Amino acid sequence: MSSGKIIILTGEIQSGKTSLCQELAQKAKEEGIKLAGLLSPGVFHEGKKNGINVINLNNWEQRHLAVLKEKDQTGLETQRWSFYPEIVQWGNQALINAVPCDLLIVDELGPLEFNQGEGWIAGLTAVDSGSYQSTLVVIRPSLLKMAYQRWEVSQVFDLNDPLYRTLSGEDLYYRLQIKTQ
Repeated sequence: MSSGKIIILTGEIQSGKTSLCQELAQKAKEEGIKLAGLLSPGVFHEGKKNGINVINLNNWEQRHLAVLKEKDQTGLETQRWSFYPEIVQWGNQALINAVPCDLLIVDELGPLEFNQGEGWIAGLTAVDSGSYQSTLVVIRPSLLKMAYQRWEVSQVFDLNDPLYRTLSGEDLYYRLQIKTQ
């Protein structure tokens, strides 16, 4: 497979990045596209995000990835989240097995990966491989510069831009022009 297109989906926290990825993944599945990667939907209780799940798009298996960080925790953490190491390992294995594919979705690559060399490290490697038609990578605006330094990016959809705020997963699917092999 030749080197695929790298598309970045960016936006601030709670801007709809994961929801858009979920819609795109569902449309790709319906169209028979060979889909792989990870989605990381939030877990909400009484309107507040208190956890993160992870879905392996190869088989739609879901696990609980992270909880809100408490003061005394140690291990794989960001400022806000404490991650279950065994689930991070499970997700990395899913990303190792993700390529080659038609559409790779990695939700998301963040400070753990770019700054700490932890988290979805296999996601960076999968994107680096180019073994897909297209990949959609979710990256926060503050990390875009690092993504541009690492990859030749075909397009960026910034959900902070009014032009893309109403973008649907189906719209995104057709813009990516993915074909079944």
